[in-house]
Amino acid sequence: MIKSTISKPITFSVYDLMGTFPNEKTAREHFEKVRWKGQPVCPRCNSNFRQYARKSPERVGYFLCKNCGKEYTVRTGTVFERSHIPLHKWFLAMHLVDDSRKGISSVQLSKALGIIQRSSWFLQQRMRETFSDGKMNLLKNEVEADEAHFGGLEKNKHASKKLNAGRGAVGKTPVLGIRERNGNVKGIVLKDTSAKTIQGELNKWVDKDATLYTDEHSAYKNNKFNHKTVNHSTKEYVNNKAHTNSIESYWALLKRGHYGTHYHFSPKHLQRYVDEFAYRLNDNNRKRGSMEKLDALLIKSTGKRLTYNDLKNSQPTYLKENGQYEMIKSVLKKVTLYNLMENAPLNKSVKTYNINNSKDVLAEAKVEKPETNNSEKKANLK
Repeated sequence: MIKSTISKPITFSVYDLMGTFPNEKTAREHFEKVRWKGQPVCPRCNSNFRQYARKSPERVGYFLCKNCGKEYTVRTGTVFERSHIPLHKWFLAMHLVDDSRKGISSVQLSKALGIIQRSSWFLQQRMRETFSDGKMNLLKNEVEADEAHFGGLEKNKHASKKLNAGRGAVGKTPVLGIRERNGNVKGIVLKDTSAKTIQGELNKWVDKDATLYTDEHSAYKNNKFNHKTVNHSTKEYVNNKAHTNSIESYWALLKRGHYGTHYHFSPKHLQRYVDEFAYRLNDNNRKRGSMEKLDALLIKSTGKRLTYNDLKNSQPTYLKENGQYEMIKSVLKKVTLYNLMENAPLNKSVKTYNINNSKDVLAEAKVEKPETNNSEKKANLK
């Protein structure tokens, strides 16, 4: 049996993991030890005083807080909350995702776990919620920045989906990558690549005393950092210490996962995939043992919750406007999905969503098919 108290980093196999956590009970007890360190803490009121374990066989793993009077388990207040997938299968999924350098598809993961694909996909999205790190320390010293675009080529799209607005980055979603040399990397999905947007993210994530290395993109000009560039348009890739090779290695890993594993990143969920591959270069250090990385993921999973409704509805809405997709965070009126679909069939019952509230208000809308007279019908037959 492998213990988490090992001093030397050890990478273990799937066989070893299944022997260490063969059932829900062993996985739950390990999670309780990692999260609470022997002293249960109510996730609802943060009290560790008078916490009682339920003794009924039907309530194994449940605790009662005498401070607030509510029940909870070690899953409460984590990405595992209210999941019907056993905890030892969650551990196996974490190990497989952690051990797959270029990611693992939801279809392949569903076969490994013995669950259906849509459950596997939702499980992975919850894990990506764990990978996100909104409280990462500022990137310091020598920092590289670059942008990339994700989306299909215009020439490969169906004629009805082409924007006919040019080539290159048209119709693609931009992502800004920032990496500290010999340090962490941060990826941010952007709505555009203007100087205001890019420099706003740089000011948010980079220390003001850092040296910034970029290419010749005009959006990086006139920033507040000690700025040095290389000119890629003239095939200049290294100029003394100025280069963007470190951030390019992040793009290489992300694009290998894009092209070879997942095949498609929707703009709606792109940020989660960006966070996943950033995690592989940050916390998923190969010098750390497998159990150490698993325990670190369990700690990161606390304080985060992602429900299916949040995943489906609480995302930016993409509307087609002026030939391009624009991301907006809220709409101040009811938006009918029928109106957002092109060439939608008539006489269909569709749902409408009130995006003013955090909870969706569903309503039924009926689109009546216009009546045609007999002469028009005969003309259509001819």
